[in-house]
Amino acid sequence: MIVTEFIDNKKMGKEHKPEDIKDFIRKYVSGDIPEYQVAAWLMAVNFQGMTDEETVALIDAMLNSGQRIDLSDVDKFKIDKHSTGGVGDKVSLILAPLAQSAGCIVPMISGRGLGHTGGTLDKLESIPGFNVNLSEDKFIQYVKEHGLAMGGQTDQLVPADRKMYSLRDVTCTVRSIPLICGSILSKKIAEGIDGLVLDVKTGNGAFLPELTQSKKLAKKLKSAAEKFGLKVKVLTTDMNQPLGYAAGNWLEVLECIDTLKGEGPEDLTEVTLNLTSWMVVLSGIEDNFTRARNLLEEKLNNGEAYKRFLQMVEDQDGDTSFIENSDKYKKAQYIKPVLSKDSGYIKSINTHKVGMAGVKLGAGRQKVEDNIRPEVGIIARKKIGDKIDVDEPIAEIHANSEKDWKVVADDLREAYKISKQKTEAPPLIYETL
Repeated sequence: MIVTEFIDNKKMGKEHKPEDIKDFIRKYVSGDIPEYQVAAWLMAVNFQGMTDEETVALIDAMLNSGQRIDLSDVDKFKIDKHSTGGVGDKVSLILAPLAQSAGCIVPMISGRGLGHTGGTLDKLESIPGFNVNLSEDKFIQYVKEHGLAMGGQTDQLVPADRKMYSLRDVTCTVRSIPLICGSILSKKIAEGIDGLVLDVKTGNGAFLPELTQSKKLAKKLKSAAEKFGLKVKVLTTDMNQPLGYAAGNWLEVLECIDTLKGEGPEDLTEVTLNLTSWMVVLSGIEDNFTRARNLLEEKLNNGEAYKRFLQMVEDQDGDTSFIENSDKYKKAQYIKPVLSKDSGYIKSINTHKVGMAGVKLGAGRQKVEDNIRPEVGIIARKKIGDKIDVDEPIAEIHANSEKDWKVVADDLREAYKISKQKTEAPPLIYETL
């Protein structure tokens, strides 16, 4: 394979041979192809796309760029969940222990937040002592012994994705559907799972705001994952407003605790129950969605899901006293509501702007090396369609200075549009494949 010809072929819209994709990825990981050539190829893929066959070949090449986790000794069905990300999307912290409490085996490898979206690992690390940097042996041990582990990607797992993702971020090719498929599925298949539930977000707070593109991604993910023998369910869910109310790492953990006790926000509970129900069905624990959902509601109501969350925190060296007595936790230094200047109904929310407001407070990263401040964030008080009066809180900001609060308060007032006419809230779930 001549690299310049390989790049030019995709630039001209031609289809790659699977062996050429494999060779290209292998040479990239080994350092034989410079990043500027890979950047050129990523841009060509971004504009020309890939066929289903090319996408499968890309996933396979990335998957085999490093080691896989061997869970063959775990003879039960193993299942995970992945979300394309959004603001307030804290589902994994509830879903994983909830699914395990119902009998699912959940090996979950997650990522960190970047840009306006939060990361599961950052939320978990806001729990004092919680260890997400599990060795492969320790990860396997927890899955075998407890049916659940939540950790981060090791250096040996899909190194092609780790290199390529950072390059995609700076070349503005993050939204390419075949590249998204390669990134998500190579990591998930490398976990050694048998099934996967995918949550593809759509709306102004998602990486793919357009519903047509989100549905296209959902179909491509399902088709490609099934080629690798996985049982798959894909839901397209809304991200035109924050999920739940909390956006900010420790604030989201608190909301997860409420939800695990059966007292969480209605939208967060509904999306979580839908995703987790399909995990139960694919695992063969229940034979239909309704029975699976009934089982999960029972686990929330009887406290078993919450107990499993506490056990997971303890297993991974977290201090459960902060879960059981959250008043011990360090508070943000400046906590104050943002009051509405108008009355009416919430017409729309610029969810991307809300997410970036959290980043400005320190709840997220603008660069990979930025430090997270787990105590800061935003509690959104209103949803689309809610009535609001003058001087009623739109949101509550947890900041570490009055200066930060003022900047973010202005952003939130711009993000929330108010109308005299009531607007219907968007559906939580658009499609299930």
